[in-house]
Amino acid sequence: MGRAFEYRKAKKFKRWGNMARVFTKLGKEITIAVKAGGSDPDSNPRLRVLMQQAKKENMPKENVERAVKKATSKDFTDYKEMNYEGYGPFGIALFVETATDNTTRTVANVRSYFNKHGGSLGTSGSLEFLFDHKCVFHIVPKPSTSIEDLELELIDYGVEEVEEDEGEIILYGEFAQNALLQKYLEENGYEINSVEFLRLPNDLKDVTNEQREAIEKLIDKLEEDEDVQNVFHNMRENDAPQP
Repeated sequence: MGRAFEYRKAKKFKRWGNMARVFTKLGKEITIAVKAGGSDPDSNPRLRVLMQQAKKENMPKENVERAVKKATSKDFTDYKEMNYEGYGPFGIALFVETATDNTTRTVANVRSYFNKHGGSLGTSGSLEFLFDHKCVFHIVPKPSTSIEDLELELIDYGVEEVEEDEGEIILYGEFAQNALLQKYLEENGYEINSVEFLRLPNDLKDVTNEQREAIEKLIDKLEEDEDVQNVFHNMRENDAPQP
């Protein structure tokens, strides 16, 4: 199994364990998708897959409707998607993705979390080279689906890894190819359960248990902030395999 699968597996339960956090994140993504491409899922591919994801995560219908309505409200101040990069304790790189209606508040909060937990916020783009931006599609297998054949078929769409996990087929590809890949899957009758975008570290750093505890305090603080959508790092997970 490749690094994408192992990284996602190690992060999955922590990141998706808190349902309220999931609903908040999905709600913002739906609002952003509607603002960018309209409220009709038939003509808005990103919204279409987010609606399917919300259904799979058992997100209440009223939450979805509220997120759509928010994007079309004349009083709504658009969310800005901002990234922040820095180092946590012991030189661990952190990439923080946010969606905010107040960038002044968000950057002040993010900087304070880094400072209070032994880290330092860097300049925009300073650590982007340490992470590869990937898209991850979770699809329902068809009875006739062959993993090997599907992987060969999707090489031209930037797919690098194909895995089966818990009754799903999981495709890992280049972020830039996500729209083309979604189009291919839909046109070929694959049901998409969800899509996520990961920043995979290209070099993992080992830490002691004591160091891990300090780093995770900073990560937890960042993830508790309502403006923060995702936090990625290059710390090796406890159960990640050695290279």
